[in-house]
Amino acid sequence: MSDQICVSREAGIVRIQLNRPDKKNALTFAMYQAMTSALLQAADEDVRAVLISGCADSFTSGNDIGDFVAAASRDSDDIRIPLDFLQALAACPVPVVAAVNGLAIGIGTSLLLHCDYVLASNGARLQMPFVRLGLVPEGCTSLLIPQLLGQRLAFELLVLGNGIDAERAAQLGIVNQVVSAEQLLPAAEAVLEQICQLPPQAVRLSKQMLKGAQADTVSAVIESEGQLFKQRLFSREAQAAFAAFAQRSAK
Repeated sequence: MSDQICVSREAGIVRIQLNRPDKKNALTFAMYQAMTSALLQAADEDVRAVLISGCADSFTSGNDIGDFVAAASRDSDDIRIPLDFLQALAACPVPVVAAVNGLAIGIGTSLLLHCDYVLASNGARLQMPFVRLGLVPEGCTSLLIPQLLGQRLAFELLVLGNGIDAERAAQLGIVNQVVSAEQLLPAAEAVLEQICQLPPQAVRLSKQMLKGAQADTVSAVIESEGQLFKQRLFSREAQAAFAAFAQRSAK
């Protein structure tokens, strides 16, 4: 398991913390695999909830561009790894709570749509700049964002790639609760405690009822978006965007 993902399990709660502060918790394929393994623990009967958080000043700055460029250059099956994570997250049988501090870029925002309760610090910044990188929406955002916000706001977030702060994310229904950075984890723990006080089978069944009607559709869209995303990695537009990103990072 990647040491850039810290996983603990105590009192029925699986805690997943992104731990790559020098890269603002940018996600590598190894980190995705570690998170997928942690999420699969939720199938155990004694697990009551999952918490996902980021260390230091960021939730996650998105995918590690270097990993994806390398995978695209060799047409690697590694591109499958983030899809496995998304499928595991979407199918998680227990409530998933997310505590978002600082940057939540790309997948950092996409994954929130599959969580059951999202808290954000008042300094959080959410953005899905896929098109700006010559790519396309992923994580079932092309389905879930229009359902949540309507087509015009979905266009603003997914095509224009405009970023939003925590307060606007709460107004749009992407975030449940906005707190100070100091109160973020304590507030998340309070939500987890509330979940753990509820009858566990009733919680699992209720979550299944809330998500079950379109679970198959969500899974299928994750796959179809993933295939198009992979194709776009080889596009001239994406290659140019990645080259420009690498040049900026080298300065």
